[in-house]
Amino acid sequence: MAIDCVGCAPVPGMFFPRTPIAPVHLGCLTPAPPKWGFWLVVRGDPAMDIGYWILFIRYLLFIIYYLLFIIPGFVLWYVSVVPNDCQLTPSRLKRDKLLQTRGSRRPQLKVFTIFDPPQKNKLTMTQPRFHLPKLIHATAVALVLLTLACTTGRSPLPPTYDEILARSESQLALLLQESDDLVGTRDSLNARGIRLVTPRTVKPSGELVFIPSRDWCSGFFPGSLWIMHRLTGEEKWKEAAIRYTLPLEPEKLNGGTHDMGFKMMCSFGEGWKVTGDSLYRDILIQSAKTLITRFSPVIGAIRSWDHNSDKWQYPVIIDNMMNLELLYWATKQTGDTTYASIANRHAFTTIANHFRDDHSSYHVVDYDTLTGAPLQKHTHQGLSHESAWARGQAWGLYGFTMAYRETGIEAFLTQAEKIAEFYLNHPRLPADLVPLWDFDAEGENEPRDVSAAAITASALFELAGFLPASADKYREKANAILSSISTGYLSEPGASHGFILNHATGHKPANSEVDVPLNYADYYFLEALERQKK
Repeated sequence: MAIDCVGCAPVPGMFFPRTPIAPVHLGCLTPAPPKWGFWLVVRGDPAMDIGYWILFIRYLLFIIYYLLFIIPGFVLWYVSVVPNDCQLTPSRLKRDKLLQTRGSRRPQLKVFTIFDPPQKNKLTMTQPRFHLPKLIHATAVALVLLTLACTTGRSPLPPTYDEILARSESQLALLLQESDDLVGTRDSLNARGIRLVTPRTVKPSGELVFIPSRDWCSGFFPGSLWIMHRLTGEEKWKEAAIRYTLPLEPEKLNGGTHDMGFKMMCSFGEGWKVTGDSLYRDILIQSAKTLITRFSPVIGAIRSWDHNSDKWQYPVIIDNMMNLELLYWATKQTGDTTYASIANRHAFTTIANHFRDDHSSYHVVDYDTLTGAPLQKHTHQGLSHESAWARGQAWGLYGFTMAYRETGIEAFLTQAEKIAEFYLNHPRLPADLVPLWDFDAEGENEPRDVSAAAITASALFELAGFLPASADKYREKANAILSSISTGYLSEPGASHGFILNHATGHKPANSEVDVPLNYADYYFLEALERQKK
């Protein structure tokens, strides 16, 4: 699923067939009142208007094609139904040039269609006369076919920002309603009696999946509610965000996971931005204290997983860069530089050991707990140990961009730019900039990962603000990614239990959450929309 240019989707025709590769699901939306430009509807955004002009030129070529070839051919064939056989020699054809009728006082338009194979020294021709009603009928039918060919099943313009936001808000409202129906009931307990607090995804069977607070994805749904409140200013979203944020408070003491930043910054952190609530602040500071207990000064990094101890001594994954924001925040709030120092040490260790010469990253690096030396460089969710797992590249890009924002350390900015160049210039990146689940995956049936695209778009908007020389390029790419997502990866209205995006891939090697909605894809998509607006 790709698009040919920024902001437009292919248009299939009946006489000029093309395979649609970027389905548009926005036909139900009411378009915003457009501004009228020279022969073309424009919306004031130069980047998007380029796409409209390309789309306009494409339609113009369609029209020329139909006017010059299809319509005349159809009309002439249709009206040539009253034969008046005559036989003319080739020399006579050349002399008369088929423009006159012998014995006629005034010239008549003559149309000859060869129906039979030529006989010796003769051409068997048909000389019809025009029939006005049939001419009118044929022309009307041809114009109808032209109209259908240019419009069937496609929206001529990409959705506006307001249309995308309205669509996202409608979907999130549905997901909130379904979540409210479950939370607080017996159905909100899993088989072990653990309370389920937030939606995560949809099973292939269509069942909505809820998760407990300890799940690494538990903070993304409340985070989406907080962002929607900021985008719309409506209090109902703030009230809902509070309801779904508070149940995560016990996680502030959960030292068995590195995902503290994902869970707490995306929920309480987003809430603190809006409210400045001291309760949220205290919870976040305690969460940071818990997270740094997983740091090893020997290795210089925060341990990621405690599982698979038979495989790894001290695994550190690229995703862990995302959790450092909590530590930088804690230093700013408390004045204690311990948190930021640990975050910086972790980031430098990641630069030293996670990246290949082409600036792609490994997913997992395993360290010797005694010497701190890297033992193995593996993948857990990618195609192979040496492949470039798409979401892993997005985590690295986002993480180092954020680290530079918090510290101003040039090495972090340089690393972020290298990752961005690897991602955007990869030969297997599809035309719509939404990657397959792994950059080294090949084949028509390999799923996309829209979550990687959403994370990347959000990171590129921020990265553009730090690199003036490349700002236009990165903003253009971020806008193009959002345009692609908005025209080809939004859930159908009222579908997917209200998740905004579809076609995300969680863990392909385990055949888990493949080509489904995922709450973190929605979260980073909304964050990218917010950054785009700013």
